[in-house]
Amino acid sequence: MSSISTDICIIGAGPVGLFAVFEAGLLKLRCHVVDALPQVGGQLSEIYPKKPIYDIPGFPSVLAGDLVQNLMEQIAPFHPTFTLGERVEKFEKLDDGSFHLTTTDGTDIHCKAIAIAGGLGSFEPRKPAVESLESFEGGKGVYYMVRDPEHFRDKRLVIAGGGDSALDWTIFLADVAKEVTLVHRGTTFRGAADSAEKVKNLHEAGKVRLVLSSNVTHVHGNGSLSHVTITGNNGEPEQVSVDAFVPLFGLTPKLGPIGEWGLEIEDNAVKVDTLDYSTNVPGIFAIGDINTYPGKLKLILCGFHEAALMAQGAYKHIYPDKKYVLKYTTVNGVPTL
Repeated sequence: MSSISTDICIIGAGPVGLFAVFEAGLLKLRCHVVDALPQVGGQLSEIYPKKPIYDIPGFPSVLAGDLVQNLMEQIAPFHPTFTLGERVEKFEKLDDGSFHLTTTDGTDIHCKAIAIAGGLGSFEPRKPAVESLESFEGGKGVYYMVRDPEHFRDKRLVIAGGGDSALDWTIFLADVAKEVTLVHRGTTFRGAADSAEKVKNLHEAGKVRLVLSSNVTHVHGNGSLSHVTITGNNGEPEQVSVDAFVPLFGLTPKLGPIGEWGLEIEDNAVKVDTLDYSTNVPGIFAIGDINTYPGKLKLILCGFHEAALMAQGAYKHIYPDKKYVLKYTTVNGVPTL
């Protein structure tokens, strides 16, 4: 067991949590980061490290894993500390307003403020109601995420879904896989309009097959996946030979122990004040996908903005009698702790 004392404990080492270290560092606030995953990066590292991201300012396209590496380089001058592979299990607010946290492995953390940046919290993929789907998990042909696109090189692939992940991976894998079929139960997409337009253009060019108003209803194979049945809303089935089926219907979030901290929760997310992304518990802030407020957009770039205002709010909470004058890094550079 170890004992740690810091200014801010950031729960979640995803991109928003990492950028919060940078913003806090500019204010000379020390940060300790805790994550249940064994590496930094959150979903970017665990689920799609090779997926290109298109909406990070200044990067027309950046691989998720590369973004994590860049963020780690950016925060290095502030010497953050990390507890990885452990989940915050116990929470106690002390008489002086500070906090005592304990992880699943018994690590004790004393901090003056908490920033919850846990993304969706604990999560698991949403699985479609397809009989025998589990029989082809574990490398046998059914995958709920794309960890390495090279795994699908020169393979016949069916993707199901209508959100950003389904669209983005269809676009990316069109140049990797032998065949890509995107199946969507509707006629319009939930993902970005630009991505939907790209998929339609690829379909018209014959580079991908787009099947709308349909679902994958059955999976077949002897030990490993060999084909799937796609059924249209008109009830007509079609069998398609495949090497892999990738249903991308998002993740099911679970707050875990954080849901028992007395925080105001709405739709499985933590309610915050957009002034500084503080919660109803003084000294606790929530940023990124785990929070909710009117007009909330679950985008990394929005989480970066939230991290900047959170750091200002945390500084005022920790040093209520001090006045901080905003200094631009273009003039002053990046200070070190």
